[in-house]
Amino acid sequence: MSQVNEKNMANKDHRLPSPISNPENKAFLDAAQNNQLLLKHCNACKEAHYYPRTICPHCGSDDTTWVHSAGVGEIYSYTVMRRGVEVPFAMAYVRLQEGISLLTHLTNCDFDAIRIGQKVRVIFQETQDGQKTHLFEPA
Repeated sequence: MSQVNEKNMANKDHRLPSPISNPENKAFLDAAQNNQLLLKHCNACKEAHYYPRTICPHCGSDDTTWVHSAGVGEIYSYTVMRRGVEVPFAMAYVRLQEGISLLTHLTNCDFDAIRIGQKVRVIFQETQDGQKTHLFEPA
């Protein structure tokens, strides 16, 4: 069992840089302000995708709509950055129950206890300018 100390935990007071808003991701960022995770879904090929964009990366269709994500999934891959950074952090690819993977930060966890296949859920945290963004914590 790992020993828990400040160097192994996410810093809850550390705020992430703010995402850049554009017309393609505005609805996504607006939903995050209300603690909701949206995904894009293609009506032509029926595939969900992330990162939010107008054109489906699977088939090229522009017939896409926003859908709500349950915000639960499991860790597919991860890394913990401790060296060369002011504040240690963990990033992971999380595979959502909707079948897509997204790159995100992990929080509220012991970095030494993170495991592939670990169940996680979305939470929202304010960034440096107050815009909320999604992160994941152990479920």
